[in-house]
Amino acid sequence: MKAESLFFGGVALFFAGTAALYGWWAREPAGSAVLAVAFLMAALISFFTAVQYRRKGRRPQDRADAEVADGAGPVEFFPSGSAWPVVTALGFAVAALGVVYGLWLFLIGCAVLARGVAGFAFQYVDRGAGPRD
Repeated sequence: MKAESLFFGGVALFFAGTAALYGWWAREPAGSAVLAVAFLMAALISFFTAVQYRRKGRRPQDRADAEVADGAGPVEFFPSGSAWPVVTALGFAVAALGVVYGLWLFLIGCAVLARGVAGFAFQYVDRGAGPRD
């Protein structure tokens, strides 16, 4: 992750320099704000990858002598089918229609949307727990 950290650090420096030059030369706040946000996003990714590198060290992908088996790990959890995407999409659609037709429909859509998002978030909350007595 060291290479990624340096790469995104360079991107962040590019956007910082561009934002400073653009702000000084164009004197236009919208473009300067966009470039400043781009700098912050690249700096955040650079910081995250640097912290991960310090915590975990070099990955097998970073070593020239690594084998394919070095990168193998446990198979992750892949969830089965779920109804929550449909509920979330329905809530968003009803909320969007509520913007056109009225506040009452918008509030109903927001409630359905909130239930769909909560269902997504808490669908597998008990996945690691053992049997309950």
